[in-house]
Order: sequence, then structure tokens, then C-alpha cells
Amino acid sequence: MEEVQDMGTNVVDNFTDKKCSKFSITISLDMCTYFQGTYLTSAAFSHATENKLNDGQVLGRFNGEFWGMFASTQVIGNLISLVVLRNDKDGGGAEEKNLLFTVFLGCMVVGIVLMCLLSSRDENSLNRGVGDHELPEHSILWDMSKSAVAPLADRRMLLLAPLLAYYGLQKAFVWAVFTKSIVTPVLGVAGVGGAMALYGTAGVVSSLVAGRLTTGLYSSTLIVSAGAVLQAGVLLWLLFFYSPIGGMLGSAAPLLVGAVWGVGDGILNTQLSALIGLLFKDKEAAFALGKMWQAAATAAVFFLSPGATLQDMLAAVAAALVVALTAFLSLSLVVEGSYALKL
Repeated sequence: MEEVQDMGTNVVDNFTDKKCSKFSITISLDMCTYFQGTYLTSAAFSHATENKLNDGQVLGRFNGEFWGMFASTQVIGNLISLVVLRNDKDGGGAEEKNLLFTVFLGCMVVGIVLMCLLSSRDENSLNRGVGDHELPEHSILWDMSKSAVAPLADRRMLLLAPLLAYYGLQKAFVWAVFTKSIVTPVLGVAGVGGAMALYGTAGVVSSLVAGRLTTGLYSSTLIVSAGAVLQAGVLLWLLFFYSPIGGMLGSAAPLLVGAVWGVGDGILNTQLSALIGLLFKDKEAAFALGKMWQAAATAAVFFLSPGATLQDMLAAVAAALVVALTAFLSLSLVVEGSYALKL
């Protein structure tokens, strides 16, 4: 799905078609990642129970390995784009674009077939969390309605929401702003594939490493803070020091930015999924709300970026990062201080 989104962002010509394709692909991607998160959490807890292992450590490793593989699609997809477009700075002709769509459609079909082979999980494994209480028995409709809105009254979700929204914001920043305003002016449209492949590679490595290092809330706090510092450094450099230049140094700058940003993206992706799995008992509702915050931020970037300058977008993302990190540290150091989630 990631390679399809990147392709839809960069090679569809008509303006209206661009908006429709971005919207529809983003919605479908959010639905997929919601179900991936709930299934992965269930599988991790089942494995931990069966083998008498630490929940946090198993959940961290499962997320690291899964999201590392997920990020690898960014590498594969953009390398395919780079090959098919044949270094054409205009993005290739209609024949090349149609071939690209066909290849990605084939990848999606293979993924759907493999998804049908997944085993069912024990639903009880999703009903494990920290600091939650049993919900009373009511009618099915009442239970569903209450379950959907209950996390909104949970201060942990309210403090985690800015970070969830920032994740969607920084993801959309890469798709809508980084590729258009930083990569394309220097490397051309064909160079977007290579830059995003490097971004994806960094995401793969950081996801695997972050997953291995995750054991609970304390370790997640350190890891997320490290990723935030990396992305903050990139934003400050782009805001105050960056200007497109020619030559090898100028061509390397977008690649370096993509790699560092990809490290932060991989860290956030892995840690957010693990945190939802650890903190909330009603994981389906928590994952759904998480995707809602992310989708809202992503939509905001796509619809506002055409009328905003690069400096405006950089300042907005930097401000969102400060708010998100502050709220997350409050969650980690104050709200969850009484729970046994530490190393």
C-alpha cells in the first residue's frame, strides 16, 4: 500500500484525480493498518502467553519485525518506480505509468491472497492491558457505542493523541511536501523513487532495532524521544539552513534528509503500535481512534499544502512535534508512573 500511495502522490496528472486518489488511498491504507495493529497485538499476546514470555518485550519484537517488513515495501515499491520510469525527470509517459499501476496492482492481489491464509486469533488476547477495568454488561448496541467513545474520556488517550496525530502529519509531510518541494527540484520526478527507497530502508532498520529494544513504557519513552530529536534536527536544518544547490552535495542533501526522517518514522510506527497494545484494554477502539487522529492530520496536510509555502509547512510540523512530545512525556512520566511498565 505504501508504494501505491507514493505513486498516486507523484504520477497522477490531473489535479482533481490527484485529490481523489490521495483521499481514497489514504482511507484504504488507514483501514488496513487498523486491522494489522489489532491482529498483531493479539498474535503477540497469544505468543507471550503460550511461551510464558514478557508481554512488552514480545509486543515490541512483533511490532519491530512487522513494521520493518512493512517499511520494506517503501524500498521495493520506489525501486520499481525508479526502474520503470527510467530516470525520466518528467515522470515517464502514459505507457510507463500504466505499467507501474499494473505491477502495484499485482502486488496488492498477492497480499490479499496471503492475508486470507492468516489464522484466527483468540479474542481474549486482545482484552489485556494496564490499569483498565471491566466494562459492565449491557446490550450489544450499548456496548459497541460505549466502547467506541470510551477511550476519548481516557486521559492516556488524550495525551497520546497529539503523538498519533503527529505521526500522520509527518507521514503526509513526506508524501506531499518532501517529495514535491525538496526532492523533485533537485533530483526530478524520477529521483523521488530513489529518495523514498532510502527513506524506506532507514525505516526498516530503525523498526527492527526499536522493536528489539522495546520492553515497556520506559524504554518506549527513550526510543520515541530519540526519534523526535532526529526529526526535530531535520526540521530546524530545513527551516534555517537549507537551500537547493547543484552538484553532488546538493543531490545528496535530499537523500540524507530522507534517510534521517525515515529513522524517525520507523521508530514512531513501531512504538505507537506497541504503546496502544500495552496501555489500552479495548484495543480495537484504541487502534481505531489512533487511526482517526492520524487520518485527520494526513488529510489536513494534503488539503492545505497546495496553498502553503515550504517554510509554513516546516514550521507547522515543528510546532506539532513539540506539542506531541510534550504530551507524550507527560503520559510517560506522570500518568503512567504508577504502572509497572518499566524496564
